[in-house]
Amino acid sequence: MKRREFLTGTLAAGGALLTSSVTFANAMPGGKSRLVFVILRGALDGLATVPPYADPGYAALRGDLAIGKPATAGGALELDGFFGLHPSLAFMRQAYAAKELIVLHAVASPYRDRSHFDGQNVLETGYPQPHAVATGWLNRALAAIPGRLATEKERGISIAPSAPLVMRGPAAVTSWSPSHLAPLDDDTLQRIADLYSSRDPLLARKLAEALAAQAIADEKAAGPAQTLSDTPGEAEPAAAKNGRPLLAERGKPGARYAELVAAAARFLRQEDGPQVAVLDTTGWDTHFNEGGAKGQLAGRLAELDAALSALEAGLGPVWNDTAVLLTTEFGRTVAENGTRGTDHGTATAAYLIGGAVSGGRVVADWPGLSPQKLYQDRDLRPTLDVRAVMKGLLAEHLGVPEKALETSVFPDSRAVRALTGLLRA
Repeated sequence: MKRREFLTGTLAAGGALLTSSVTFANAMPGGKSRLVFVILRGALDGLATVPPYADPGYAALRGDLAIGKPATAGGALELDGFFGLHPSLAFMRQAYAAKELIVLHAVASPYRDRSHFDGQNVLETGYPQPHAVATGWLNRALAAIPGRLATEKERGISIAPSAPLVMRGPAAVTSWSPSHLAPLDDDTLQRIADLYSSRDPLLARKLAEALAAQAIADEKAAGPAQTLSDTPGEAEPAAAKNGRPLLAERGKPGARYAELVAAAARFLRQEDGPQVAVLDTTGWDTHFNEGGAKGQLAGRLAELDAALSALEAGLGPVWNDTAVLLTTEFGRTVAENGTRGTDHGTATAAYLIGGAVSGGRVVADWPGLSPQKLYQDRDLRPTLDVRAVMKGLLAEHLGVPEKALETSVFPDSRAVRALTGLLRA
């Protein structure tokens, strides 16, 4: 089978990549670069989201879960003549055509067992073994950006009730999530603020920060930055960016994502706001009734796809400086199980999307799906370490020094070389 080639080198054994020296685009501290990390918890089926329809083993092993070839009923959206996208991922296909999406396949973290808890821990800490540390690689990367103090104003935000592990550590970060309680009236808030200011300066400062964050999340943006949650009749997004049409008109994410995506866009649009945001998604553990072109997984993918479209619309011109990385803890089995789903696997697919991405490519050293090529006789074999993607992204987009990447951000990973050329020059 013809093997796919990487951007700036070829894979060595175990997924290591020989690359040229890392370049720095607009990644200097205080720059405009924005990074969104989306955790797909539950082990997303990469063979469903990015079906290798031209691999002769794919349809035979997948059975009823197989996505058909492009231009067939319920078929994949064409990418490169070998891989396609799930038919629910229309916005991502538009981003690929606009060269704003890189699909990475046969990807895995260093973890090789099948526990969600341990797999997510490795994905978030950046260490090769689970439960080695209580901090996350993204927080440690923020702390390593030159010219900044880790304790300065929050440079990262988690759109969640509390910071997930990947965002915990020495760098100052914050979190936000929508409240389902009735809002307090202004008089009550003022009384609480007065009480805190006289009795507890720390609580007073935290209350002020929380109110400021809520004001950003609640504000109704106008013009190009208009988002899905804005009321009907207000200004529509700008018709074009940089001389090209918007990738899509307003998407329609389900209630699961709409408010979170709108808030993330508003925080990242602030000139003095956070550079990095983390979004947590769940529901990707498809042991039962997974479905193919239609069904349970297809509906969830459609929601995710629409949320990405909403993020692009909500960010407006900031999208041009944004890279969004979507990853999951591990993949799923190649073959369908006895309950019309798939079980915990190993390699999967990851996705890098955004206006700052040098896309329109599938990055994969494809191992093949013949029985003798499978990992442990059941899984897609990993050929790319996801840390190679993360290293390249952090270096090129945020300006994290190579020394920090090898020591504090991803310890014990020197054999995993950064994947370069991911961002536009």
